Amino acid sequence: MKELDVELPEGAEREKVLADIEAALSSEGTILWLTDRKGRQVGVPVAKVAYVEVDSPDSDRRVGFGIS
Repeated sequence: MKELDVELPEGAEREKVLADIEAALSSEGTILWLTDRKGRQVGVPVAKVAYVEVDSPDSDRRVGFGIS
């Protein structure tokens, strides 16, 4: 298993990110696209996601994926 960490931009809304992740995971064959704090786009094929970890609201706005 491989892990992927994405640092989200300063203005990222935690609840919206969680909703976007949940929506993508409920759709087969989807790629979840996130934009990191440097403006790069990161695509995660949801079929490969084993788990998602989102830091607390007080942390550095990180989202982590365990990819199988």
